[in-house]
Amino acid sequence: MITRIQERLVSLALLTLLAAGTTLSAQSLPASDEASRARLNSSPRHGEWVKVQPGGDTINAWVVYPERSDRAPVVVVIHEMYGLTDWIRAVADQLAAEGYIAIAPDLLGGKGPGGGGTESVDRDGAVALVRGLDRAEVVSRLDATAQYATSLPAAQEKWASIGFCWGGTTSFAYATAQPNLSAAVVYYGSSPSAEALARIQAPVLGLYGGDDARVNRTIPPAETEMKRLGKSYQPEIFDDAGHGFLRAQEGRDGANMRATEQAWPETIGFLKKELGS
Repeated sequence: MITRIQERLVSLALLTLLAAGTTLSAQSLPASDEASRARLNSSPRHGEWVKVQPGGDTINAWVVYPERSDRAPVVVVIHEMYGLTDWIRAVADQLAAEGYIAIAPDLLGGKGPGGGGTESVDRDGAVALVRGLDRAEVVSRLDATAQYATSLPAAQEKWASIGFCWGGTTSFAYATAQPNLSAAVVYYGSSPSAEALARIQAPVLGLYGGDDARVNRTIPPAETEMKRLGKSYQPEIFDDAGHGFLRAQEGRDGANMRATEQAWPETIGFLKKELGS
């Protein structure tokens, strides 16, 4: 839960940045849904579509490279129920701006009409396809995506997952299935069962809107169990923000933007701690 003390610490951190001549500008945050296409079109970073092959399967993935001279850690970006949208690609671009190789697989690949993926269906169609995904196949596709990205000449072997909504639930669940994962970030996704939590090796950061009871009711049991197991789980709840606040930044009378301005720096700080900068 975000307390007044934590809010004060965030405020002090922002004042420190301002004193150093730095501001938390829109360009230091992921674009909102409405601004994502423009952000992609104006990005100076190299992004491209690639083919990832889990077993005999083939799916598309969007990979974005940071502008740096040394090898970069990898972040696997897991999409919402709406599939691999421009907004998810823009989030990957922002992660690359922070120094990471970001790769976002289309987990709907081959599931749409004619063997298509997200591009072959509308939003309702994507939601229906996501609901039908097999969890074991999702893990296999995420494993293949991580293997592809960490094998790139410009990549380090360390990698994390980050997901939103359904992807947040999947990021948390993936941490229970992949012992080599270095870190997991969960944006407003439900928690795994207590039995599954016992398999987690990676530290987990959870970021939630305060007005999201469906998801948030799963936080206390996970927090209690992770503490009992001696595992790292850091949940942060942002007052008055709704589900999907990072995408819908203009919503809820400013609460979603306030949550975004706190959650994203928290995300980057967590990734730098666990993966390096």
